[in-house]
Amino acid sequence: MNTKQAVSERILALCRERNITINSLANISGIPPSTIYSILNTKSRNPGIITIKEICDGLGITVRQFFDCDLFDETEQHIK
Repeated sequence: MNTKQAVSERILALCRERNITINSLANISGIPPSTIYSILNTKSRNPGIITIKEICDGLGITVRQFFDCDLFDETEQHIK
């Protein structure tokens, strides 16, 4: 799994945990739904940390909590 896939999976998991839709996440985060959908599909290859921070703010978690997940332990190394 690459980092972009891990970010997508983490966003989806957090939405499931909170029983919210992607559109609801966009509303509470102040981000256009299209931005979140682009992170979740192949349009956005590199989601920005500012966008991830805004998502975290909307979810009421820190960036550290966002990345504190086993998904990120299993990501492929980008520089070899």
